[in-house]
Amino acid sequence: MLKHDSVWAAIDALAARGGISASALAKKAGLDPTTFNKSKRLSQDGRPRWPSTESLSKVLEATGATLDDLFSLITGKLPDALETKAYRTGRAPLMGFAQAGVGGYFEDAGFPAGEGWEQVDFPAAGGGNSYALQVSGDSMLPLYRNGDTIIVAPSAPVRRGDRVVARTKAGEVMAKVLERQSQEKIELRSLNPEHPDRAISAAELDWMARIIWASQ
Repeated sequence: MLKHDSVWAAIDALAARGGISASALAKKAGLDPTTFNKSKRLSQDGRPRWPSTESLSKVLEATGATLDDLFSLITGKLPDALETKAYRTGRAPLMGFAQAGVGGYFEDAGFPAGEGWEQVDFPAAGGGNSYALQVSGDSMLPLYRNGDTIIVAPSAPVRRGDRVVARTKAGEVMAKVLERQSQEKIELRSLNPEHPDRAISAAELDWMARIIWASQ
């Protein structure tokens, strides 16, 4: 059973994980800054007020968290379907965006080549088929900030609306949202509205991998 206090505590935890207040999280999610104030969590007659599903959806979008992340914060445990060793102990090799743009670091499938990479932990299954990239710059704001770590999965299916990391054959690496994909062209929408959207011909694309988790 979901508990009122636990749901609000999960929102506070997502804000704290990003190093911001609940008010700042509301603003980052495109909501009124007072939406998550403690005074808004109870009505005047003392009845509990619950965050709307729309608010929760916007919070997940703003933080890069998943429903599984939110569920684990609310309940204090992982969902039964995900209660596995692989989920609890997922590890992935870590590289920077600058390295990702240099030739020789990747296999044809888009996974880091060789051994000796620094390893990072993340609460998601499939660590053996995923790797981590450390965000640099502001092109991924407001979802991901400079220094955040994102986990990408080259073997995961990519669908319209997914957040992805794409690398061109010229060595340009970018994180965007997949708008459309055809045999001829890939259209990508920027996470940061101050950065342009991109359209890349299929012949230019080296690889594209879905972002499955972010540490903020």
